[in-house]
Amino acid sequence: MPDASTHGLDGLFRPRSVAVIGASRREGSIGRQVVANLIAGGFQGPVYPVNPKAEVVHSVPAYASVKAIPGPVDLAVLVVPPDAVLTAAEQCGKKGVKGLVVVTAGFREIGGVGVEREEKLRKIARRYSMRVIGPNCMGIINTEPAFAVNASFAATPPPPGAVAMVSQSGALGEAILADAAQAGLGVAMFASVGNRVDVTAADLVAYWGEDDQVKVILLYLETVGEPQEFVQVARAVSRKKPIIAVKSGRSDAGAQAASSHTGSIAGADVAAETLLQQCGVLRVDSFRDMFALAEALLHQPPPSGPRMAIVTNAGGPGILATDAIVGLGMEMGKLAGATEKALRKVLPAEASVHNPVDLIASADAARYRAALRIVAKDPTVDGLVVLFVSPVMIDAAAVAQAIVDECGELDKPVLACVMGRQRGDEAQAILQDAGIPVFRYPEDAATTLRLMLRRSRWLARRPTRVPALRVDKAAAARVFKANRGAEWLPAAATEQVLIAYGVPFAASRRVRDAGAAVAAAHKLGFPVVLKAEAPGLLHKSEFRAVRTGLRSGDEVYDAAQDLLTRLGAQFGAVTLQVQAQARGHREILLGMTRDPRYGPLFAVGLGGVQVEVLRDVAIRVGPLDGKAPEEMFASLKGAPLLGAFRGAPAADVRRGGEILLRLQQLVLDFPQIQEVEVNPLILAARGGDSVAVDGRLRVSGS
Repeated sequence: MPDASTHGLDGLFRPRSVAVIGASRREGSIGRQVVANLIAGGFQGPVYPVNPKAEVVHSVPAYASVKAIPGPVDLAVLVVPPDAVLTAAEQCGKKGVKGLVVVTAGFREIGGVGVEREEKLRKIARRYSMRVIGPNCMGIINTEPAFAVNASFAATPPPPGAVAMVSQSGALGEAILADAAQAGLGVAMFASVGNRVDVTAADLVAYWGEDDQVKVILLYLETVGEPQEFVQVARAVSRKKPIIAVKSGRSDAGAQAASSHTGSIAGADVAAETLLQQCGVLRVDSFRDMFALAEALLHQPPPSGPRMAIVTNAGGPGILATDAIVGLGMEMGKLAGATEKALRKVLPAEASVHNPVDLIASADAARYRAALRIVAKDPTVDGLVVLFVSPVMIDAAAVAQAIVDECGELDKPVLACVMGRQRGDEAQAILQDAGIPVFRYPEDAATTLRLMLRRSRWLARRPTRVPALRVDKAAAARVFKANRGAEWLPAAATEQVLIAYGVPFAASRRVRDAGAAVAAAHKLGFPVVLKAEAPGLLHKSEFRAVRTGLRSGDEVYDAAQDLLTRLGAQFGAVTLQVQAQARGHREILLGMTRDPRYGPLFAVGLGGVQVEVLRDVAIRVGPLDGKAPEEMFASLKGAPLLGAFRGAPAADVRRGGEILLRLQQLVLDFPQIQEVEVNPLILAARGGDSVAVDGRLRVSGS
């Protein structure tokens, strides 16, 4: 049992007595349903209905107020009108109540007076050290036999089990419980947290992380509240038990207004996605996927690697499974020669002994048993999917028993897919009773395997320290001081800040007229790049403000005259930057945008003007450890473009990663930085001179 002094949630989930304030005799009312659920759920302590207008509720004596209850009250469920909640909460505090479940709505979600009411509720809870679930919630459940508290108005009581669930939506909470019961997933504890005036998802994850009866934690999140607290808690608990989340809200129109490439790509859902991944939380797209993954992780070990094998009696489903496995980033394991030789001895000539192993339609229990006994032991296989389409002449239940007998005790995951109706339900029951998850379609099994593999890899990952970096913080501070009041630092100032933190820039000079541009080009050496700079000119390519590959003074002069004339009329005073043309051969983007909820979001991607079109960018929530940049580059779809190909050497990705860590140090040292970006950074080959050619930096409150 968790230490109550650590979390203070035992008063909610393990109370000795419960009062229902607002208990009702009216059929169909929430107040009546809560009382009914407490009684029907087998709560071991006294239940005290509180209703000043009734002597009895649900055959239980009622009390006029919580003060009138003769004994102590650990938990109070408030089902009163919103105007009465504060008075009831105050009375509960004076009574010594440890926990409140405020079912009542009419708080922050309605704005105005509701916001004020919620803040007063928070102050009352703190004054009396009461932990509060809600307001605007469905309630809580604990199926632990010693307590068996169902302090909710759920219509479907869940079967006991090893899964704990939290929902930010009361209405969806009801559906989640119903679907979990239908899926046969037992529930240890459940909480609908509502507005989270006090108890948050992070609090519950921490509480359940210490509870031995909870093996898997499920979350339905609309927002990741208190991200920093959630990260610390979830990262620690995920090491001990799986956390699976459905997170709604994938769109983020606000990102369209961002001024840097990084800001426009790193929307709120991208931030939430990467935050969950970094914590080891497995995000799924649907509750169906959530329940399937929970069942698999409850009963099956995660795969030690990506190599999967398929045993099937039908070619079509085998192909579907193969496509799904490969399409989701896993591999079809190449069976050992000894395995294929052994399979050939026990299978008919028409069968395939290669992966996927096709036993053909006539395969019965004996054939499945013989094949699985061989394939399951192959050291090149990290996970196994067994497909069975039940023809009329084959005993499906016997096949299921053969799968259980040969695969029930493996140290690698085994998932089954039973298709067809011929005794299919019986076969499914046999498999599920033995802890082998059953799927309707092969693609669903592959999705679950991918997430199991993700957990395995996360558990195997160990963070590395960021190496010590030499920077000139004082020089950067002087630049910020000199540009106080500017939101976007001028390009020259941005370069000075970045150079102070070890970001190398291509050599350049800034001039005001065409003649000076020509002179600068001769000093730098041809070819050169010419850029126009002016206040408000952020995306130069959109205004044709960059000329590359200029190889003579005449070309520089003509280009300078064009930029000064054309852009001067639009932006006013224009400065020209003459820059040595970088000799590297790969362009990348490195950047950071500060999210108001999640903090610094760091990005790497293939750079240049196409970044927003390609959107091939990896995002991580800071702080980054020493291994993160390498992983970010490796996760890009275009990662092969950074390697050696067609005679060109590989780009110095390690240098790019080091510069990203330097940007992180800059952001840590100067929290007023809201956005910083180096785009493009021209990566040279290993040992060459990688240089930045453009940068942006936005500050606030400087």
